[in-house]
Amino acid sequence: MIMTSLPTPHHQQTLRSVEWSGDWQGKLKLLDQTQLPAKIEMVDCVSVAVIREAIVQLRVRGAPAIGIAAAYGVVVAFQESIADAKVFDEASKLLLNTKIEDLRSSRPTAVNLSWALTRMSQSIADVSLPADAALVGKTLLDAAIEVHEEDKRMCHAIGRFGADRIADGSGVLTHCNTGGLATSEYGTALSAMLTAQDQGKHFHVFVDETRPLLQGARLTAWELMQRKIPCTLICDSMAAQVMREGRVQAVIVGADRITACGDAANKIGTYGLAILAKHHKIPFYVAAPSSTFDVSLISGSEIPIEQRKEAEITEAFGKRTAPEGVVVYNPAFDVTPAELITAIITEKGIIEPVNESNVRAMLQK
Repeated sequence: MIMTSLPTPHHQQTLRSVEWSGDWQGKLKLLDQTQLPAKIEMVDCVSVAVIREAIVQLRVRGAPAIGIAAAYGVVVAFQESIADAKVFDEASKLLLNTKIEDLRSSRPTAVNLSWALTRMSQSIADVSLPADAALVGKTLLDAAIEVHEEDKRMCHAIGRFGADRIADGSGVLTHCNTGGLATSEYGTALSAMLTAQDQGKHFHVFVDETRPLLQGARLTAWELMQRKIPCTLICDSMAAQVMREGRVQAVIVGADRITACGDAANKIGTYGLAILAKHHKIPFYVAAPSSTFDVSLISGSEIPIEQRKEAEITEAFGKRTAPEGVVVYNPAFDVTPAELITAIITEKGIIEPVNESNVRAMLQK
C-alpha cells in the first residue's frame, strides 16, 4: 500500500474521500480516514486487494463513499483482469466477476456497496465478447463517474430538504459521521446542517463521540470545525443528559441500510438515541439517499449486522484498555424501528410518517 501525505486544507470541501485520476487506465486514491484528524494521507489503490483492505479497515467508510470506492474498484478490477491484453474475453470476464464478488464481501451491512457493484456489472452485461478492452474500460469508468456524480446530486438534494427541519437558534444532535468524508460531497445528515448554514441559519451541533472508533470525535467534529459551525463534542453516554437539559431540538443521523417498512440500520448507538429522543419528545430524523434503501427486506430484523474485531474495544488505537481474555461483543450497527423515526429525509423528498406504503411511494418518484 502506497501512502501519500497532503497538507491540511483550509476548507473541508477541498478534500475528497474518493478520487480518480486519468482515463480508465488511471488510478484510484482514497483518503485514509483512520489517520484523521492527526494526519491527512491518501492511499494509492493499486489493486483490488488494497481497495478491499481499505473498506474492511475503515480507511474509506460511510455507506455512499464505500459504494463510490467500490464502483471505481471495478475499474481497477478490470485493469487487473485484462492485464496488458487489448481484448476483453470470457476468461477476463470470469476473473472480473470474481474480483467484484471479493469486493462485495468486504462489508455486509451497508447496502450501497452491493448496489454500486450490481450497477457496475449491469453497465457491461450486454457487451458481446470478445470486446475491445479500451471500449469496455471506458464504459466502466463512465459508469463509476456517474455513480460518483449522482451521489453529489443526491447529497445536495438531501441537504435542501433536511435544512427545513433545522430551526434557527436550535440545537442539533448527530451520531457517527455523515459528511463529505462519508459521501462524495456535503454528506447526508451533515448535508442538512451545511445547507442550513448556507441559508444563514445559526444553530449548535452536539456531536456524539461514537464509540468504539470515535468517528464523531475524529471526523464529524473536524468537518464541522472546518466549516466554522459551532459544535460541542460529547461522550455517547451524555446524550440523555444533554436532551434533558433542553439543549437539543432535533436529532439527525444517517443510515447504512433502510428496509421497505422504514427500519434503519446505522452505526451502533443510534437505536438508543432514538429511544431517548422519543422520551424527550424530540424529532428523530434519518437522512439517506435512495441507494441506501433495500426494499427486498421488510423488517430490520432481516438486516445482516457486521461483527467487528474484539481489538477495536480492548485495544482501541493501540492501547489496551481491558483485561486479557475478557469476552467482547462488537456489533458495528444497530437497527432503529420505523416507529421511532419521525421522518426519513431523501433526495426525492421527506418520508413522513415512516411506513412501508410511504417508503415505496417515495422511492417510485
